[in-house]
This record gives sequence, structure tokens and C-alpha cells, in this order.
Amino acid sequence: MTTLDPWGAVKIDNYSKLFDEFGISKFDDLLARIPNPHRYMRRHVIFGHRSYDTVLDAMLSKKPFAAMSGFMPSGKAHLGHKMVMEEIIWHQQQGGDAFLAIADMEAHAVRGKSWKECRELGINEYILSAIALGFEPGGHIYFQSKSNQVKDLAFELGIKANFSELSAIYGFNGETNIAHMVSAITQSADILQPQLAEFGGPKPVVIPVGADQDPHIRLTRGLAYKVNMFIVEERQGQEKSFISVRGKAAPKEALSEIAKRTGGKLYEEHVDVFKRTLEEVEKIVRRVELQYGGYAFMPPASTYHKFMTGLQGGKMSSSLPESYIALTEPPEEGAKKVMRAKTGGRVTLEEQKKLGGEPDKCSVYELLLFHLIDDDNELLEVYKDCVGGTRVCGNCKKHAAELMRGFLKEHQEKREQARERLDEFGLK
Repeated sequence: MTTLDPWGAVKIDNYSKLFDEFGISKFDDLLARIPNPHRYMRRHVIFGHRSYDTVLDAMLSKKPFAAMSGFMPSGKAHLGHKMVMEEIIWHQQQGGDAFLAIADMEAHAVRGKSWKECRELGINEYILSAIALGFEPGGHIYFQSKSNQVKDLAFELGIKANFSELSAIYGFNGETNIAHMVSAITQSADILQPQLAEFGGPKPVVIPVGADQDPHIRLTRGLAYKVNMFIVEERQGQEKSFISVRGKAAPKEALSEIAKRTGGKLYEEHVDVFKRTLEEVEKIVRRVELQYGGYAFMPPASTYHKFMTGLQGGKMSSSLPESYIALTEPPEEGAKKVMRAKTGGRVTLEEQKKLGGEPDKCSVYELLLFHLIDDDNELLEVYKDCVGGTRVCGNCKKHAAELMRGFLKEHQEKREQARERLDEFGLK
């Protein structure tokens, strides 16, 4: 059984296992419907999703949707974090409401960072880079500890969560501190916050993550289901299917209102609805729930991207500086790290020409794929030349190193410009 640990550095070798073990759907099935796909979508770096079709439907029909993610300020922001930032920014550019949380409560509880360190790392590492990459002021950037909305929602969600559930999802045990558990519930509040009335109410929300973060998604989808007033599900009768709406903590008059609006048959604790689609009934139920003071959360959607391997092969880990390139890395040092990176080349030049390289095992090619080459045709040529044995690793490294130097130089200039714009995000 594959184990996903959101607080550990993990490398998942067989992504196909996740489709069966965790119920993740293949993203490629949706790709043809996306008019302007991000390069991670085009290049199959984003490989899976949960309920992303709800987000895509809203995007295509110009209806409200949101994208959110959080960053734990425990160290340097690196290229792995850049991936998530870019995905949030892309959704913002497609018309979505963008949310970026600095998970300072998590960093304080799990990593022992002081509140001052959390603030400094949050702004200087993560927020400046997000703005430099294109995050616009219409979006929301906040620290968990400063958001009463998130903390209040976390308290409400905590009523529906228990230790057994958290233990099953995260592997918590008797040694796990309570604040660590609270930080997990707080992340669920971060994920559901875009659906609060203050932000326009229930809507599809996507959380772009690496597969190791799926425990947070599973927990939050379960909590969203638990705090809602009603259960809506398709059922099969003797002759035909119908929609059943069951009240959990709903007033009797709310159930009566649902029966009235759907034309369904009212029973003591449920309503059976015929001749309507599941989507139609869910919309009506959400409106009624909001009218009676409920949340009416939609289950959060998620996309899953492949992990970047470390520059030396194996895992990319914040505790191993040689395994990653930080977004604040001096450009020259970033270029040197590329030159020292592990490639997918053969042992000798003769073997390389005869057998070709193995770009799928090459951390340098991965840098080009994920970050350094925007043009798909150019990337394809690199791949073909490598596999065909005409591209030499030394020259490829030099090219990638130069591109990395240029990216870091430009990004860091934009970060300094971003520092002057912090007041636009209410962060000065």
C-alpha cells in the first residue's frame, strides 16, 4: 500500500497506483476541454484530479470558481513551490478567485518556528515570489494566525473531526501534539474558506498539490460533507432512479422548502425527487441550506502534479540544499548547481551516441520540462536529440545552466519590485 505523508519528503515512483488506491482520476481525460492549458497540463506533469470537472465547467461557463493553496514558512521557497504558485496564478488568469495562505500555524506547531520567523519567511520567501510570478492584487494573501475567518471555521470543522479519523489519515499517535492536529484542521478551513459568504458563497474550488498532500484533500472533502445540513444522493428504486435528500441537522421547514422547490415527495426525514438531475437538486439544496444558515460547501477539487526529483537524483528535500534550487539562490550559484546535477546520460560519449540518453531519468531535462523552456516544440527537439544520441550532456547542462541563471536574475529583480507592492495586498 502506498503511504502519503504531507509532512515528509516522499517520491512516488508509480503514479498509476494512485488512481486505484486513492480514487484519483486521470487528468488527461479533461485536457481536450481546456482552451488554454497550462504547460504542466500539456506536458502531463499534472497527471490526476479529484472533481476538477466542476471547476472546468465553471471556468468555461464564466461562473465563479476559485483556486487556493498554502505554503508552510519553514525554509527556502524553491522550484517545487514555484510549480504550485504558477498553477494558482494560471487559474487566476482564467477568471478564478485566487487564495494564497501562509501556514504559519502549521510551521509553528510542526516545525517549531517562532511567529517572527514565520512572518519573515512568509513574506520574504513565498509572498514576494508569488507576486513576482504574477499573482495579482485581486487575489487574497493571508497568514493563518491573522485570519479570524479561518480560525473560526477551523473550530467548527473540529467539532466534526475526531482523533481516530486523523490517525487513520495522517498516522497520528499518542505522541502527536494537539497543535499539530489543530493545524491539520486549520488547513481544511483554508481550503473551504473561499466558499464562505464573505467570498461569494459555495463554488467550485481547486487545490493544486503534489500527490503527498492528498491526505489534506481527503480530510477536507469528508469534513465538507459532515458540516453540511443535507445529504444528496442518487438512489435506485424498483423501476427507476431518483434523487434522495436527507436532512442531518436541518430544520423541518428547510426540508419542506426543498420538497416545494424540487417538486419532490416529503417524508419525515428526507425528500425523494423524480424528474430532476442530481446537479439541479444539489443547486436547490445549496440555496435552501444557505437560507437556513448552513455552509452548503461543495467538495473541494484538486489537481495532482508529479514531483521534481532532486538535482542529485532521489528526493528533493529542503534539508538537502544540493537537491534543490531556491528562488532566492544567487544566479551564479543556481547555474553551478545545474552543472553539478545528475543527468540521464550514458557512462561514455561513445555509449551516448550509440544508445542515446535517458531524459526521463535526467534532472537537467526535468528542469527544462518543468521550468526553463516554454516552447513545447523546442522541448521536443531536446528530447529527440537526447534519445537519438546527438545531444551531449555537457552542452545540455551549459544550456540549462544559462537558462537558470537568466530566470533567477529576472525573478529576483521582479521580487524587489514586488516588495514595493506589498501594500496592494494589505501586507505592509
